[in-house]
Amino acid sequence: MGEKLAATARTPAKTPSTAKKAPSTGKQQSILGFFSRKGAAEATNGASPTPSTKPISTTDKRDSSPQCLKETTRANSMLVQRRPTNVTPVPSSDAIEPSSSQENRSTGTLKVTGIHVTSPTTPAKIVQKATVGPKAGLHSSPSRKAKKAINYAETSDEDDDGVLATMKARRTKQRRSRAAVLDEDEENAYQAEPNDIEDDDDDLADFVVSDDSDVPSRSKKRKRPATKPTAPRKKLNRSSSPDPRSPPADGDADMEDIPPSTSTAQKWKYDPENVQPSEPAARVSLPTPKSTGPKPKPKPHTKEPEERYPWLANILDGSKNPPGHPDFDPTSIYIPPLAEKNFSPFEKQYWDIKKNLWDTIVFFKKGKFYELYENDATIGHQLFDLKLTDRVNMRMVGVPESSLDMWVNQFVAKGYKVARVDQMESALGKEMRERESNAKKADKKADKIIRRELTCILTGGTLVDGSMLQDDMATYCAAIKESMVDDKPAFGIAFVDAATGQFFLSEFEDDVDLTKFETFVAQISPRELVLEKSRLSTKALRILKNNTGPTTIWNYLKPGSEFWDADHARRELDCSAYFTSDEDEDKEETWPKKLSEAKNKDLAISALGGLTYYLRILKLDQNLLSQGNFDWYHPIHRNGTLILDGQSLINLEIFANTVNGGPEGTLFNLLNRCITPFGKRLFRQWVCHPLCNIQKINERLDAVDMLNADRSIVQQFSSQMAKMPDLERLLSRIHAGACRPEDFVRVLEGFEQIDYTMGLLSAFRGGNGLVDRLIAAMPDLKGILGYWETAFDRTKARDGKILIPERGIEEDFDSSQDEIERIKEELHALLDRQKTALRCKTVKFTDVGKEIYQIEVPKSVKVPSSWRQMSATSAVKRYYYRELEDLVRELQEAEETHSQIVKEVASRFFKRFDVDYEVWLQAIRIIAQLDCLISLAKSSSALGVPSCRPVFVDDERSVVEFKELRHPCMMNTVADFIPNDIKLGGDEAKINLLTGANAAGKSTILRMSCIAVIMAQIGCYVPASSAVLTPIDRIMSRLGANDNIFAAQSTFFVELSETKKILAEATPRSLVILDELGRGTSSYDGVAVAQAVLHHVASHIGCVGFFATHYHSLAAEFAHHPEVRARRMQIEVDEAQRRVTFLYRLEDGVAEGSFGMHCAAMCGIPGRVIERAEVAAKEWEHTSRLKESLERAKEGCYIPLGVLSDVARLLRSGWEGEVEERGVEVLLRAIEAL
Repeated sequence: MGEKLAATARTPAKTPSTAKKAPSTGKQQSILGFFSRKGAAEATNGASPTPSTKPISTTDKRDSSPQCLKETTRANSMLVQRRPTNVTPVPSSDAIEPSSSQENRSTGTLKVTGIHVTSPTTPAKIVQKATVGPKAGLHSSPSRKAKKAINYAETSDEDDDGVLATMKARRTKQRRSRAAVLDEDEENAYQAEPNDIEDDDDDLADFVVSDDSDVPSRSKKRKRPATKPTAPRKKLNRSSSPDPRSPPADGDADMEDIPPSTSTAQKWKYDPENVQPSEPAARVSLPTPKSTGPKPKPKPHTKEPEERYPWLANILDGSKNPPGHPDFDPTSIYIPPLAEKNFSPFEKQYWDIKKNLWDTIVFFKKGKFYELYENDATIGHQLFDLKLTDRVNMRMVGVPESSLDMWVNQFVAKGYKVARVDQMESALGKEMRERESNAKKADKKADKIIRRELTCILTGGTLVDGSMLQDDMATYCAAIKESMVDDKPAFGIAFVDAATGQFFLSEFEDDVDLTKFETFVAQISPRELVLEKSRLSTKALRILKNNTGPTTIWNYLKPGSEFWDADHARRELDCSAYFTSDEDEDKEETWPKKLSEAKNKDLAISALGGLTYYLRILKLDQNLLSQGNFDWYHPIHRNGTLILDGQSLINLEIFANTVNGGPEGTLFNLLNRCITPFGKRLFRQWVCHPLCNIQKINERLDAVDMLNADRSIVQQFSSQMAKMPDLERLLSRIHAGACRPEDFVRVLEGFEQIDYTMGLLSAFRGGNGLVDRLIAAMPDLKGILGYWETAFDRTKARDGKILIPERGIEEDFDSSQDEIERIKEELHALLDRQKTALRCKTVKFTDVGKEIYQIEVPKSVKVPSSWRQMSATSAVKRYYYRELEDLVRELQEAEETHSQIVKEVASRFFKRFDVDYEVWLQAIRIIAQLDCLISLAKSSSALGVPSCRPVFVDDERSVVEFKELRHPCMMNTVADFIPNDIKLGGDEAKINLLTGANAAGKSTILRMSCIAVIMAQIGCYVPASSAVLTPIDRIMSRLGANDNIFAAQSTFFVELSETKKILAEATPRSLVILDELGRGTSSYDGVAVAQAVLHHVASHIGCVGFFATHYHSLAAEFAHHPEVRARRMQIEVDEAQRRVTFLYRLEDGVAEGSFGMHCAAMCGIPGRVIERAEVAAKEWEHTSRLKESLERAKEGCYIPLGVLSDVARLLRSGWEGEVEERGVEVLLRAIEAL
């Protein structure tokens, strides 16, 4: 079967050919191809590649065979419109390479030439046999092995092109020998690899394989011998003329029909002296018929969408507002009703979804691919170089279904929102639905295509699939409501970690500098923001912009209608069935405990309303809110925790360093040695909120001691939890019913591992410590997990990615499975009957593509005439017949129904598992706490020597004392770090006035002391030989020189803003560090500000801390202050070489100077410049003169300005309340010291 069998029975054969096949040599192929390929290729390229202008094959005048032998096997030859043709010769010197689709065109028309040969079977008989049944002529022959354009979209089961329906029907009839130009297929997507053809193109489902299918395709084509010059026929014969849309036969065909008796020399009919006459026959150019159809459209991807859709040129939102309008909504687009009427069903389905997601990249499911259209396609092409092509009237790019997650991540990383539209049914399911709808006489245009729905919208702040998340840390989407209460800013905040379903609510009044709000932003670092349009203050917006990354997504909602007020939010939460239980027959709303406690907090509920509205747009509201996982959030805990405000988190490099914003060198990176993902997220909260209660701190330290004393607990826990999946996130996916079967197995195995591990750890119980209480609080998981041990086949779930319940668990699944088995048994019984009837034991079933259970018989076996051939090879043929087709159809429908039952069974399993949601969550939280304690134990043991357990005292006077303290974050990078003794408060002064040369290590001392306090109050050991301290309630810092040009704030402005917070918020239990205050302005102003602030902190606030400065006059001013102790960094100075040796030792005293000139010399500043600078410094150093004047004043009776100020305030009338008792006490001690 080396020829193509694509003609219909309506094409009669006048005279059958009587030749036998003779194998042709490769040499003959190449020689004949050399002389005839060029002409055919050029003729094909010369024809206009449009549906209405395609070349017509002409009859060769030199052919002496009768006209009846010039037979075509084109399936639609009766559709030919007879038109006079103009033959335009093309110069033969232009050898044009055939295009990628040339071979497909050339083999589309089969010609029986006039060579006197015999054939056992006439072409007409072959044609009649091949066209029995409705699917004859649908598919192309496999003998055509040229690269084929593959349609990655749905198969012909879905007719989504109403405009080109007539062309598509005609194309379907002629597909077995199709020679159409590939670019005219409205569903043409892009070229596929040859290996993809069988999987993705349904055209290969039923074809006829040639006898020489394993030979290269070139050896299967026929070559017409060129004997005489040919001329165009003047009259077309209806019965034998080729299809006018068929291109001429390629000259690269074979010589299979030449009889073996004819010698090679006799086959040559070519006259080298008479080449020109044969050229016109191969180079036919057909003019475009004037009335055969509509003019060809330009390819969609060659024109911008705005040129094809006028309403895209001038965009309006859904409310017809143009861009720039105050109420313009970038998420929607207006499509005129008149334009919608002209949409094909598929276009209407797409634009109905896209018009409400205009700012979102929409991945549209088509078969085994996800496709982007129009503007989305342009973005995909520009950003990632995806191949741009078209579908009907839409430009398009596509990606395989298997790589969707990767591409979604790529778009999300660029800051885009991504929507996914999935098919809700298969092609077979669509047919079954249409059959039912036809029975009900429901003939809707939209129902003629596969049903698709928007399933989810993915954004950077609301990713729920663990495979798309970048790390184990929480990613938050936050809604913020701002208002004014008693002339003070007040905030309501609701934020959610979508991956775990954990909601947090907060409502608080703030100060003028929005300290709490800034702390909230620094602590959670929101990835996505939901804000009221035009309702957030400028200061709050500046804080958000300065403390969020460039990839943060900003969403503005309309007040009232989208960002709901409190009353609207309560109504929506009540009537949306978020908090109803399946077991509750009355379906009454029962709000979670934490949420009900916040029910009367209008700002927090309004923020939750805005967040709920946004999650509803993303199709996430039901899945997340119904978990009921709410908690109350305090940016600054007044009681029980050490407050780290946003500025301190940044200055002390707790989570991100100041060099590149990465985690290297941070405290969190040092201490976080958690194994489980949910343990890491909890540990971040521990670092944000260190403890302030001595009892709780000591409980953690006791647990650390116990774990380090018996390392077997740590080792067993670590080894058992090492491969623990992120159960907290997967639990949220199970609740949403969107968990993969293999992940469900991982969840079950994870909880079984937890149960086993807790059994091992229970052997170490023996006290009432924190670890013992956690082990005792673990719920009993054995009873719950017992059901799941035999509920389904875990191997199939893990490997086959499908949940198959065990027999007896799900009745409908069992009955559906039995029905499929019954049909298969009938098929095998039918096969046995046919083996007997045909008297052939080798008859068997074979699947070819989607055409399953084809009955395969050897070619020598005669089959009934009613059988319809589907495909063939060189040895066998494959058939369908009525009874077999009915059974196959019944099987396919049963399997389609079964696939729906499988989904329902998985959903039931998830709901059954989710019944014990609180139990699972409790187990996860206990494991997370154990993981954090073990992390503290590991970090404590890794500090090296010396390290110690901090001792907390509850004295009235605050104290912070460390001996041989090292900076914990520098131990791995600095081998010879110099330790120092730190003592603040107690029987010493509370404030250390720290002076020293530039780069002597002052800032390191400041940061090191704060980091050590945080570590101690988390419950970790500290890198010192001894540590005694009272619990610190707040750490406040003023470090570094930073301006904020985006907020129009100078360096000095930033300094004073941070200082103002310290003066307003610090308490006697606070730890304050002030570094070089006053350097952002002139020396006089700087000294004045620094002196006043130091006096207020030391005399009136009474906190402990450091005040680092280069204003050495301050040391003289506060020399006798009882709460200020002068300290300096030890150095050695070489005046001759202008070199300073830093010893990094902290000692009592005042530095001799800042030695800025020496540092300049060490940095390489030219000596001439430094010498001039020294002269200028001596003449104009105001602070030095201040110091000299102070020294001279001390020779007489000098009273510090701060003391005079306090005395004046005391003597002033109406002084009550201006000076506290603490201030008076310090004042008396200062006067006594004088």
